[in-house]
Amino acid sequence: MGTKEEVRSRLNIADVVGEYVRLSPAGKGRMKGLCPFHKEKSPSFQVDTEQGYFYCFGCKAGGDVFSFVQRTENLSFGDSLRKLAERVGVQVEAKYGERSNRDLYDVNAFALAYFREHLTGAAGEAALAYLRRRGLTDATIEAFEIGFAPDGWDGLLKHARVKGLTERQLLEAGLLIENPESGRVYDRFRARVMFPIRDHLGRLVGFGGRVLDDSKPKYLNTPETDAFRKGELLYGLDKARAGLGSGAELTVVEGYMDVITMHQHGFTGAVASLGTALTAEHATLLERLGAQSLVLLFDRDEAGLKATLSGLDQVLGAKFRVRATSVPSGKDPADTLLAGGHEQLRHAIGGGLDEVHYRVQAAIERHGTGTSEGKRRILMELLPRMQNLDPLDDIAEGVRAAACETLGIKPDALLEWIASKAKRRVLTDTHLAGMSATRTEEDREMALLRQLLVDPSLRAKLDGTTPWRNETVRKVMLALQGTPTPEGVLDIFRGQPEEQLLIRLMFEGRDAGSISRENSQQYEQKVGAYAATAVDDIQVSMSIDALRAEVTHLKTQLTTAPPTQQLDMLRQIQDLQRAIEAEKRSRRSA
Repeated sequence: MGTKEEVRSRLNIADVVGEYVRLSPAGKGRMKGLCPFHKEKSPSFQVDTEQGYFYCFGCKAGGDVFSFVQRTENLSFGDSLRKLAERVGVQVEAKYGERSNRDLYDVNAFALAYFREHLTGAAGEAALAYLRRRGLTDATIEAFEIGFAPDGWDGLLKHARVKGLTERQLLEAGLLIENPESGRVYDRFRARVMFPIRDHLGRLVGFGGRVLDDSKPKYLNTPETDAFRKGELLYGLDKARAGLGSGAELTVVEGYMDVITMHQHGFTGAVASLGTALTAEHATLLERLGAQSLVLLFDRDEAGLKATLSGLDQVLGAKFRVRATSVPSGKDPADTLLAGGHEQLRHAIGGGLDEVHYRVQAAIERHGTGTSEGKRRILMELLPRMQNLDPLDDIAEGVRAAACETLGIKPDALLEWIASKAKRRVLTDTHLAGMSATRTEEDREMALLRQLLVDPSLRAKLDGTTPWRNETVRKVMLALQGTPTPEGVLDIFRGQPEEQLLIRLMFEGRDAGSISRENSQQYEQKVGAYAATAVDDIQVSMSIDALRAEVTHLKTQLTTAPPTQQLDMLRQIQDLQRAIEAEKRSRRSA
């Protein structure tokens, strides 16, 4: 069977991309065109035919030929691999379990017919009355295929035997339970309103059942099977995804009835997780389907707050906008609509807070800003979302900015605390009162890395003592020790989180624009010369920044130091200032 690399070796990325984008030459080994992932009038989308990567300077999309097909056609990696493999005549192994999954869909369809039949029969009178009390119309009940599992231990099992299905098939689909001691099997769902659960492709993968009385558990789902993985499923997504192509907003709520009632009242972007918070798998799926905006609509209680924050944590790296909100009355969406609160719900969904302000506001409401202890707790709660210093992470930067504004903290002070592991453990009043660092150091590290990706041999200019503040820069600097080419560095991080950043830096470092083929060699020589000069200049700037930070630190300590130490500290400050001037002179002479 063929492999991913075999398929890749037989493809020319420009040929594949060229079927979606009109490409024109843009220098040695480069093609350019209008980006297919966002609207633009001048081309910012480029393809590197030698490396097999694409990158857009506008929307920052980038990757290889497989990810390009994934994005343009909303496919999974496996589906894009098979599509491209067919293109080049390579046979790849089918997904494990595809045949068994097909069997599970068929068994579930058999069970759905059984449940639907009993909802409209004598046994389902109470269930039907419940649905109508909740305000559902017959058309909605039909559209969402709601059914009823009658009371009794083996109603579905007996019906299956008559129709030629085996116990093993129903067990694998999660429709039966087997007693491990006696070996007896019986129906999993009994005396419950049944909600069929379909994946985003509309395949029937399982069920959720709700009791009509106060017995526990109130809701019961199909257990994990080859087809039913609740961490990857969103109830109602098969219906809600129809609006994604036109930029419709998805609203994530808590329950089946919330989704169904919202759809009935025109909120057709409603989906629900299956008893779990939003997961990273959910976020990946929604991004692949083209979601652009997501609203998390949960209760205002402690559980709702945790669910919202957990959901926000899981959409890290996703390319859609996220807001968090709740119904002011404290009711869930279904009850709000049943009470005539259509406009109230619409206002709640249309408002809400973006991720940055929701995180900060939630922390402030929990701890308060009136005391040092409250400020400490706020910073510790926000730390996990602030500590990513990647310049591409707008949310982390936004949370840092909001925290500084709210708590009256200097941005450079916050960055120093985040960068220091020791200060993360103990944040004293002194740390809150005054901390010193400079944001420009991190920016210059990125600029230095960009030039080293143009020519890794320039790493010889570094003295090896620089304490890199950015974790990505530190990792890449280590990788540069073992490879002499930018391509080698990219191979090391292929498929890793750092890959997208490296692609961007490599394209920016060698943005040939509309350079002609005849002038490409001269352009490459100029790029190399500039990179060497830039490395020297950036190193000097970083050295000056470090010296200035030390001066600021000493001046802060000077006011509280004993008189016997103040004279020595003044001498250190003078020495550091002379060193700064010397560095400035060296930069001017260079």
